[in-house]
Amino acid sequence: MKESCVKCSRKKHRSEEEKKNLKRRLNIIEGQVRGITAMIDDDRYCDEILIQISAINKSLKSICNEIFKNHLSTCVVDDIKNGRMEIIDEIMDIIGHF
Repeated sequence: MKESCVKCSRKKHRSEEEKKNLKRRLNIIEGQVRGITAMIDDDRYCDEILIQISAINKSLKSICNEIFKNHLSTCVVDDIKNGRMEIIDEIMDIIGHF
């Protein structure tokens, strides 16, 4: 039998305003991705598509940085205050993904 995942059961409370902001930004990114699909269907020139992909990458990096900054200032601080120092290893793993 599979052991339950401790990380999977952890949650992060976000305010309604924060959720609304993150969802709005993700909806914009989703629209940009749909735009690329349309550009491909329309046989648009490569550089136009690449510029749009670059814009999406910047948008994703921006939202990633925002979530990471919030994670550090809330979840990580709380874990350190509670003596859960293994959070440092988790942060190092996350940084490795960047």
